[in-house]
Amino acid sequence: MSTLNGRTALVTGGSRGMGAAIALRLAQEGADVALTYVHDEAAADEVVTKIRAMGQRGFAIRADAADAGDAAGAVDRAADDLGGLDILVNNAGIGVLGPIGDLTLADIDRVMAVNVRGVFLASQTAAARLRDGGRIITIGSCIAQRVPGPGGTLYATSKAALVGLNKALARELGGRRITVNLVQPGPIDTDMNPADGPFAEGQSAMTALGRFGSADEVASLVGYLAGDDAAYISGTELSVDGGHAA
Repeated sequence: MSTLNGRTALVTGGSRGMGAAIALRLAQEGADVALTYVHDEAAADEVVTKIRAMGQRGFAIRADAADAGDAAGAVDRAADDLGGLDILVNNAGIGVLGPIGDLTLADIDRVMAVNVRGVFLASQTAAARLRDGGRIITIGSCIAQRVPGPGGTLYATSKAALVGLNKALARELGGRRITVNLVQPGPIDTDMNPADGPFAEGQSAMTALGRFGSADEVASLVGYLAGDDAAYISGTELSVDGGHAA
């Protein structure tokens, strides 16, 4: 049974990986879905085609979360074109790993712009556009809860900042029955971090289950949080990490 009939959603970074799986899951549940992409228009169009094949409205917006105007403007465009907005999924993110001494100012600015400022601006705009009872769901990372080794200083800093934003925004929007939650994925099999990649064995070993998760497993949780059954869940972190933080 579809649980999001009549709802509208925006998924940032929705052209591939977890973002594409999330966009398709929301459409499968009955939502009309807009998604953003930066470079790969063909991949974004492929996701849109699948959304429309399910009988839902779907379209892609070229928007770079590192650009302040794009980050906010994508939310406004989605709300305008879909006739309102019920769900924002902040999925767009980047990772730059390496020893802290090797990180450049450009690295720092780019990661913080996408992973923190972009999420903040999209959420700020959504706060004004979401219907009462809406949803803001942000995709973080298990590295905000447990940093298993060196090289993750910048990425962990950016993802840890989302914890404070999530809690504060839940308080601010709770009076309108808008829930705000943070999903913390562990190692997930995507083209950016494949389960058969050179670093996969070590990542799998860090989980209690000894394996990578799938993008669909993350999307399943997002789909639940977007629905009515999760109306009393807000301001919290939910892990899909195979026991990475255990």
